[in-house]
Amino acid sequence: MAGTSTKTVHDIFQKMEYGSSSTSTATAQSWLEKHSRILGFFIDGKFSSPADRQTQDVTDSKAAVVCSTLCAKDEDVASAASSAAGGFKTWSELSCYQRAKVLLKLASVLQRHSQCASELCELSQSSTSPAVLIRLAQYYASWAQLRDTLMPEWIPQGVVAVVVSDECSVYFLLLKVLPALAMGNAVIVVPGKTTALPALLLAQLFMEAGIPAGVLNVVTGSEALLGAKVAQNPQVNYQTYSGRQQTGEALAKAVAGWGVPMSFCLSLSSVCPFIIFDSADLDSAVDGVIELAFKKKRDFQWVLCVQESVLDIVVARLKLRMNGMKCVPLATETDRKLIDAAVLEAQQQGATLIQSCPPGTGALYPPTVLCGLAPSCESVISPPPGPVLPLISFRSSAEGVALGNHSPHGQAASIWTEDLTLALESAKSLCVGSVWVNCHSVMDPALPLCGRRESGNCTDGGREGLYQFLRPSHSPSLPHSSPSSINYADFGSTASKFMIPEGFDPSSVPRFYSQFVGGQLCKADSGCSRSVLAPGGSVLAHCPDGGRKDVRNAVEAAIKVQPGWMKKRSAARSQSLYSLADSLDKRRRDLAVSIQTQTGISLEEAEKEVQLSISRLSDWAARCDKEQGGTPFLPQSGSALSSPEALGVLGVILPNSKPLLSLVSLLGAAIAMGNAVVMVPSEKYPLPALEFIQVLQASDIPGGLVSIITGGRDQLTQALANHSVIQSIWYWGSKEGCQFLQYSCVSPLKRLWLHCEEEEEEREAGQNWTSSNPSLQEELWRTAVVWKSIWIPTA
Repeated sequence: MAGTSTKTVHDIFQKMEYGSSSTSTATAQSWLEKHSRILGFFIDGKFSSPADRQTQDVTDSKAAVVCSTLCAKDEDVASAASSAAGGFKTWSELSCYQRAKVLLKLASVLQRHSQCASELCELSQSSTSPAVLIRLAQYYASWAQLRDTLMPEWIPQGVVAVVVSDECSVYFLLLKVLPALAMGNAVIVVPGKTTALPALLLAQLFMEAGIPAGVLNVVTGSEALLGAKVAQNPQVNYQTYSGRQQTGEALAKAVAGWGVPMSFCLSLSSVCPFIIFDSADLDSAVDGVIELAFKKKRDFQWVLCVQESVLDIVVARLKLRMNGMKCVPLATETDRKLIDAAVLEAQQQGATLIQSCPPGTGALYPPTVLCGLAPSCESVISPPPGPVLPLISFRSSAEGVALGNHSPHGQAASIWTEDLTLALESAKSLCVGSVWVNCHSVMDPALPLCGRRESGNCTDGGREGLYQFLRPSHSPSLPHSSPSSINYADFGSTASKFMIPEGFDPSSVPRFYSQFVGGQLCKADSGCSRSVLAPGGSVLAHCPDGGRKDVRNAVEAAIKVQPGWMKKRSAARSQSLYSLADSLDKRRRDLAVSIQTQTGISLEEAEKEVQLSISRLSDWAARCDKEQGGTPFLPQSGSALSSPEALGVLGVILPNSKPLLSLVSLLGAAIAMGNAVVMVPSEKYPLPALEFIQVLQASDIPGGLVSIITGGRDQLTQALANHSVIQSIWYWGSKEGCQFLQYSCVSPLKRLWLHCEEEEEEREAGQNWTSSNPSLQEELWRTAVVWKSIWIPTA
C-alpha cells in the first residue's frame, strides 16, 4: 500500500526496538469491577469489607490507580487468626489424599482462570506466568499425597503466617503458601502491594477448588506492621517472611519475645554475581546480561564480573546490544534520586558509563553499565535500584570466585564458561544457595532455594523446603508469651553471681578446670573463674569464667580449620568421629562419675547416659557419608543437582538436661556435616563437658574445630550473637535469652534454633535426648546444613 513503510528483519535488529504486546486487561478489570475496585480481606472463605478502614492504592506501571485495598485493624487480625485456627483443625484432620485432591483441583482452576491471574499480575506489577503457578500447585499436590508416607514422624506447625514485601513476586509468595498448605497447615497471608490482588484472587480460586473455609486467609495493609500484629496473635504458630532486608529486620524485632519461630528469605536485597570467564560463549553471556539486568522487575540485584582477558570484547558487545534500548520505568521517583547519586559517586571514583541513550528526567532511566569499579565501591556492595549494572573485572578464575564471594549475601550466582570442570569447581566454591551455569533465573519447586549469610535463614522449594512447615511429632509446639522487658544493649554485660557457701575453704576444692579454645587448654582471658556447685550446694570445683575475648579466640581458630574439615571426604570425617566415640568409650567410667557427682543421679543412670553418648557419636559417624543430596526430575531440559553443605562456624549453648548426651548429640550433628563449633556448657552442670575435653584431645578431631568455653550463659550468648562469623546459634536457656537472640541476630543474620528450657521444664516437654525416634536425628541433621542447587542446561 502506498505510504506504508515495511520494516525488514535487518532494520529491526539494527534498532532493537521492543515489539508490540497485548495490553488487554479486560478480564482482570471485570473482576475488579465485581468488587467495586475496593478489595477487602479474605477471611473464613469469603470476602470481607468492614467499614471505617483506611485504604491504600494499587497502581500500574504508569502510576495509574487500579483499585484500592483495605488496611487491617487488630480485630481483623483476630478474626483471621480465629478462622485459621478453626480451618487448621478441619484441614489437618483430612487424609493426605483429600488435601492432595484440593491442590490438584487448584491447578485445574488456575488453568481455567489463567487469563485473569495473568492480567492481575500485570496490572499490579507482579508479573508471573500462570504456567509457573500451575506447576507449583501440581508439584505440592504430590507432596501433600506423600507426607505421611515419606515423613511419618513429622506433623504440621499449625497456623502459619506468610508475609511478603511490596516488590516480592507471586512465585515467591506461593513458594511458601503452597508447601505450608500441602503439609496440613492453615495459612494467613499478608501480601505486599504488588501481590495483594493476585493473593486475593488465589484465595477465591482455592475456595472454588474445595479448600475448607478458614484454611487460607488474606489480610492486607502495611506488611511490617501487620505482619507483627499477626505473629503476636496467640493462635499463630509460625511466621515466614520473603522480601527486603530492612522490612525483615523490623519485623523480627517486633516479633522477638512472642514465642513464634520465624524464618526469612531476603532475596530482594541480595546482591548476586554474574561471572563471565574467558572460556565462555561471549555472545550468549552478553545476551544473558541484557535479559537479566535491565528488566523492570528483578528478583535479585546483580553485579557483572568479567575476566580481564575478554573484558574489552564483552564491553564492546554490551555497547552494541544496548544501543537504542528504551528507558526502563522506575518504581518510584525516589529510585531516580538513588540512581543519580550512585552514578555520580561511581563516576567520581573513576567509573565509565555505557548507556543506551541519554538519561532524561522523571521515573524513566536508560539501561546503564558502570565500568571500571573497584570491589569496595558502594555501587558494587549495594547496587542502586533500576536498570543499573555494576561491572568489575578479575584476572584468574580463582579471583573470579573470590569476587563472587565478596558480597555479604549468598542467594544465587550465574557463571558462564564452556569448561565443565571450571563450572563445577566454581559452583562448589561459591558460597551461595543456587548456581546457574550458562543460564540465569531458572527456578523450579523441585529444587531447594536456600539463602546464605544475609540472604536468608530458610530453605524454600524441594523436599528440604517442606520441613520449615513441620515439626517432629515428639516436639510440642511452643506456647505464646509476652516479651520481657530487656535492655538489649546491656544483655549479658553483667556476669551472673554464684553464692559461695559459708565457711568455704578454698584448699578443699579438688580441682581447677581449664576450658578448651583453639585445641589448647587455657584459662579465661579475663583470668577469672567461677565455682561449680554440687546438687547439695557444696563447691565441687572451679572453672574459667569465659567472655567475649575467649569467644573471639575460639572463632579465629575455627575459621582456620573449618574449611579444610568441610572439604575432607565424608568417609574421613566419619573415621574421625568413630575415633571420638572410641576415645569416649575408654573414659566411660570417668565421665559417668563426673555426671553422677555433678547432677546427683545414680551411677547406673550415669553409665547409661555415657553408653548412649557413645552410641550417638557412632550414629553420626555412620551418617557422615549417607546424606548427599540428589538429582531431581525436572520439567525443563538440562540437569540439576542439590547437595547439603556445612553452615560454617556454629555457636551452641547447651541444655541442663543430660549434660553429656546432649553435648555429643549436638556436637556430632555439627561436625559430621563439616561445621566447626563453639560450645558453652550448661551453667548449672559444666563438669561433664570439661571432662569431655580429654576425650577430644585423645581423638582425631583437628584442634580448633571444637572449642568449649565455660562461664555465664547470658554473657557468652551475647558474645556469640554479636560475632559476625557465627552463622548459626543453637540455644537452650531462658526466655530472655531467646528474645535477645531473636532481636539481635537479624544484622548480621543468623540461623536460630531456640529452646526456652525454663518453659519446657515447667511443661515437662523438653527435648528427650534418650529417644531413638529417627525424627530427632533428622531434625538435628537438617539444622546443621544448608542446601546448594546447581543448574546445568543441556539444550
